[in-house]
Amino acid sequence: MKVMLRKNGAGTLVVYVPKKDLEEEVVKQASGESGQILTLANGWELEFSDFPDAQELPKTVEAKRVNS
Repeated sequence: MKVMLRKNGAGTLVVYVPKKDLEEEVVKQASGESGQILTLANGWELEFSDFPDAQELPKTVEAKRVNS
């Protein structure tokens, strides 16, 4: 799924999922087998095989949801 990554005014990483009209702060970051895994405040875990550098934000990237 396509998601947008950006930093909010407090400098926290935020993920926006347009198809779900969902915007959540990232509460945890970890490295996974296929790339970077972000845990959102609502409990979702998203995996990014091509995670952008902080200077490239905001940016739309491909993510895979790894939990149900």
